[in-house]
Amino acid sequence: MKIGVLIDPESWYLRDLQRAAAGTHELVPLNFSDLWGNAESNSLRDVANLSPSAGTSCEALLVRTMPPGSLEQVVFRMDLLAQWEAAGCRVINPPRAMEAAVDKYLCSVRLSQAGLPIPPTVACQTWQQSMKTFELLGGDVVVKPIFGGEGRGIVRLEDPALALRSFQTLHRLQSVIYIQSFVPHAGFDYRVLVLGEHTHVIRRRNPHDWRTNLSLGATAEPVTETGPWIELGLRAAQAIGAPIAGVDILPGLDGKLYVLEVNAVPGWKGLQAATGHDIAREILAYVAASR
Repeated sequence: MKIGVLIDPESWYLRDLQRAAAGTHELVPLNFSDLWGNAESNSLRDVANLSPSAGTSCEALLVRTMPPGSLEQVVFRMDLLAQWEAAGCRVINPPRAMEAAVDKYLCSVRLSQAGLPIPPTVACQTWQQSMKTFELLGGDVVVKPIFGGEGRGIVRLEDPALALRSFQTLHRLQSVIYIQSFVPHAGFDYRVLVLGEHTHVIRRRNPHDWRTNLSLGATAEPVTETGPWIELGLRAAQAIGAPIAGVDILPGLDGKLYVLEVNAVPGWKGLQAATGHDIAREILAYVAASR
């Protein structure tokens, strides 16, 4: 099978996918910044050749990156993904799922609409609204960039003066201020990797930081026991329409499980090392089986 992969050419994930694909599939690495569009293209071959490096048509497109860019660039890239999909190419994850996952507020709305438990979440556009939200949420909140991942740009605010300065700065930058109530926890969460109807689960611990991202020093251990986090992970991925997803689930000290977010471009390096499963091979098998 010929599979286009939108990915950083220097990425470890490209090398791992190439390893897993050897002798079975042909992978065509693609770069978002190289893609260009032709509004008159209506065939799979034409659309698949929108990148000079794409060669002949691909049977599937695996999206493994969503690089930062201007609003115009992000919208245009989503348009191209939709064009590939309309031309008959299997896009994983689908454009609609990518749109929901990269936008933390839209993702939270979709999760809430699906009846999934999320921390109290508010998005504001002014520092005045943000300070009112800070007070309503008990004066202990987590502020996240509405776009972004791996824990980058996330801050916990407990001091009113620091919160005011932070909100005023974000207001001046014309940012959407995404605020969640801080959920007290025991220093670990669950990452559920969803591959269609199958899941792999790790427990991520960080004794030095309230954030449990592996990129920030957390450690991973496999979770072999079944639990409600598996159903929550599957439901969360389904809520945004992502057949492949990484779902972060936090057990609060109040005894409840909270779905924090859904990543439609989930990493698996730490999970693969912790579980011993060949995740890259499983992803390619899922893509091939979904034709």
